[in-house]
Amino acid sequence: MTSGNNGQLKVTLVKSLHGQLANIAASVRGLGLRKRHQTVVVADTPENRGMIRTAVHLLKVEKA
Repeated sequence: MTSGNNGQLKVTLVKSLHGQLANIAASVRGLGLRKRHQTVVVADTPENRGMIRTAVHLLKVEKA
């Protein structure tokens, strides 16, 4: 993925938050995801990339 602040990323929660550490669940919730298979479009910022990196094993990320 290329870095930059002008793009957007489509993030989908593909696995459950059940049993995850609190900081991982908080990162997913911070991205605006609440349910499995829910998709949100977020800005491609360093802050959002950090939250995605924390929970990358639960998410599917694509360019929007």
